[in-house]
Amino acid sequence: MQKLINRPDDFVDEMLEGVLVAHVDRLRRADDARAIVRTEAPVAGKVGIATGGGSGHLPVFMGYVGAGLADGVAVGNVFASPSADQMLAVTRAVDGGRGVLHLYGNYGGDCMNFGLAAELAEAEGIEVMTVLGADDVASAPRGEETRRRGIAGIFFLYKVAGACADEGDDLDDVHAVTSRAASVVRSMGVALSPCTVPAAGRPTFEVPAGQMEIGMGIHGERGVRRGPLEPVDQIVDAIVDSLLADLPYQRGDTVDVLVNGLGATPVEELYITYRRLAQRLDDAGITIRRPWIGEFATALEMAGMSISLMRMDDELARLMDAPASSPFFTPR
Repeated sequence: MQKLINRPDDFVDEMLEGVLVAHVDRLRRADDARAIVRTEAPVAGKVGIATGGGSGHLPVFMGYVGAGLADGVAVGNVFASPSADQMLAVTRAVDGGRGVLHLYGNYGGDCMNFGLAAELAEAEGIEVMTVLGADDVASAPRGEETRRRGIAGIFFLYKVAGACADEGDDLDDVHAVTSRAASVVRSMGVALSPCTVPAAGRPTFEVPAGQMEIGMGIHGERGVRRGPLEPVDQIVDAIVDSLLADLPYQRGDTVDVLVNGLGATPVEELYITYRRLAQRLDDAGITIRRPWIGEFATALEMAGMSISLMRMDDELARLMDAPASSPFFTPR
């Protein structure tokens, strides 16, 4: 293991210390060391947006705490869920009197702990509603969408939810539009190399040299196909075929697209990926309204990428274009 760390057990806490020292004007701790919120939280009269998840995925989840995005985050160990107490601390800290939306990925530990946090918050008089990111088409077939993992497509949901809350909408409306956005987001990725959790000290899964795994999850969950590394055009074709068949998208649709690097992929390769993606969508009669290209949800030093599509309408387009910023995100 070659990493710029001290003791592996201190990885998350020292990372948080560095982030908070670097961005003291924008982020602060709430009542728990692993509960991080915007410095101005709670914002009176605004629906609070609370998220959370395991470390190792920056900018997800903490990277989307900022203006026009989420208001707070519970931070777990690497690839591990935060506790219910940590998410409860975030929920309390971002409640501006109009309720709180819990927005996180569809993973068992997160669902269990954040569900308990929501119950505890409700007992304290804080209204909570929940939206899950569950965009990974490789993780469950059509008809079983509730079993799907949340991956990079959750970026779209942070943007939509944060913008809607900033406009002053109530919790029901923020929940409704974010749920609608979630229903039209589809993602799929490819992994080219493994990653190493610091506490483990060795790769947590294997992708042999010269191999790839299409559909592998961001924690190394099994994908849909492993085989020899193919040219990127063939990889993009396989992913696009799966995405377009799943919603299904139709000729005449407009989409925002996300080409996301998983942590060790040069941005040049992401633009090569986008080149083929744009060709394929044009051939299908689908218009790209806005591309988002870079690292939006990583898996430590995993090599590979994911593609996400969100089918747009006028309201979603307006919310995606609304102002937003965090220490990790500044839209172009």
